[in-house]
Amino acid sequence: MQYTYLGRTGLKVSRFCLGTMNFGPQASEPDSYAMMDKALELGINFFDSANGYGEKFGEGYTEQIIGRWWAQGGGRREKVVMATKVYGDMGKWPNESKLSALNIRRACEASLKRLQTDYIDLYQMHHIDRNTPFEEIWQAMEQLVQEGKVLYVGSSNFAGWHIAKANELAKSRHFLGLVSEQSLYNLRARMIEMDVIPACEDYGLGLIPYGPLAGGLLGGALEKAQKGRRASENQQREIEKLRPQLEKWEAFCAEIGEQPADVALAWLLKNPVVTAPIIGPRTIDQLTGSLRALEINLSDEQMKTLDTIWPGPGGTAPEAYAW
Repeated sequence: MQYTYLGRTGLKVSRFCLGTMNFGPQASEPDSYAMMDKALELGINFFDSANGYGEKFGEGYTEQIIGRWWAQGGGRREKVVMATKVYGDMGKWPNESKLSALNIRRACEASLKRLQTDYIDLYQMHHIDRNTPFEEIWQAMEQLVQEGKVLYVGSSNFAGWHIAKANELAKSRHFLGLVSEQSLYNLRARMIEMDVIPACEDYGLGLIPYGPLAGGLLGGALEKAQKGRRASENQQREIEKLRPQLEKWEAFCAEIGEQPADVALAWLLKNPVVTAPIIGPRTIDQLTGSLRALEINLSDEQMKTLDTIWPGPGGTAPEAYAW
């Protein structure tokens, strides 16, 4: 396994982050345990979750699975850099969602209880809360850091100007501020190249891309559709809409002798701002199969070819749309 620093911090994490969203809804608890054990065996020390992940509303079932796995001992907790999130609805009563100081504190305590741990390595805001000022957010986060319940703070689904605003205020409070941003990013969805990635680079945030395979479209969708793997009506419509690009994409991968999913991950890893793409396996085979991407080093010429197949927004803002 390869490791890198999380943004400008001294924290070392694996180049892949194990996403746990499928733990519970798609993978049974025993299968989830097996995947987490295998991840540690492979050297993956970076796990991502959220308080809202799981089968039933408000229960945080995925965090519970991780907590029961940690409770087995064997150094499991100590080996994991755990990222989880706050924002989503965890109840129908007021103040059971978003980023008020009250909800941040309550949500953190609830996640700690479910995870059966006394600290969260990376506590991420799952979305921007336009109704809560960053003065209030940082006050709550600073208190959790002072108490040792949170070590680092990250964001998810923030725009570039949100990152700038948050970190400028954190700087004025002599607080470390955001150290990471978790965004949708893949060959098909490259919008964040305009402002989020430049903001991450300038402020020293590690980028944690989710959806690296675009819901399976970049994982060999044409071939799998023939086998029924991607045969749902919605997926078929998406495949037909993108068929010319997908044909070029899968032909390119065949030409270089690599699986499409591995190339899609390797493309992300080529970006120096990217810390670790999130892989969300449902099976151990899907987990172990991802490691091939670490060995693929795409050439400059191959990167240019991918730009022609999956064009980005045209660079960073404002040059992407002005001059």
